[in-house]
Amino acid sequence: MRVDLVWENIDLFVEGVWLTVQLTGLALIIGFCIALPFGIARARNVRYLSPAIRTYVYAFRGTPLLIQLFLIYYGLGQFEAVRDSIFWAYLRSPWWCALLAFSLNSGAYATEIIRGAVATTPKGQIEAAMALGLRKWQVYALVVIPSALRRALPQYGNEVVFMLHGSSIASIITIQDILGAGRTLNARYYLAYEGFLTAAILYMAITLACVLAFRGLERHYLRHLAPR
Repeated sequence: MRVDLVWENIDLFVEGVWLTVQLTGLALIIGFCIALPFGIARARNVRYLSPAIRTYVYAFRGTPLLIQLFLIYYGLGQFEAVRDSIFWAYLRSPWWCALLAFSLNSGAYATEIIRGAVATTPKGQIEAAMALGLRKWQVYALVVIPSALRRALPQYGNEVVFMLHGSSIASIITIQDILGAGRTLNARYYLAYEGFLTAAILYMAITLACVLAFRGLERHYLRHLAPR
């Protein structure tokens, strides 16, 4: 293990960690903003929205993330209407294409997580809220959604880890994330595994931080569900 070469190029991995955290974090935030209204609409089976949301969820959960990234990065540029639009300034950039693909993918998975959590809200909570005279939107805003989000924490924690690991494919479209930094190191010094091993250690460290953070949130928000 050429630790000296890894240390000499530590700036590559620092930049890679920043890009990975940045892409993953933004994708999860945007994905959650997509998933919250979509998940509620699916749980309520809104007549005109549910079929479209179901199609979106199936499309992004039914295809590999790598194919989605390729279709957005390589595919959209084939259409003249896209190249002539105001969005081309962003869609020509690998970073924005990766963010779009990751956000839509995360949104699809999170939609099903939130749908399941909302649909399994105990009826007693809803009936008690309605008995207090709350309006329907107040019942959802003050009772159903907070309760569902708390119960969805374990599943959403898994989604965060999956999105972090899935983001490693960004290096395929020239983004210098953690894996991209490892590949660059190996190519620069004709190494076999040092770059990949360093990348694996960094991914494990970030994953551990995410797992510990969600365990803390679960202990705080789900302590009333813990066996006594």
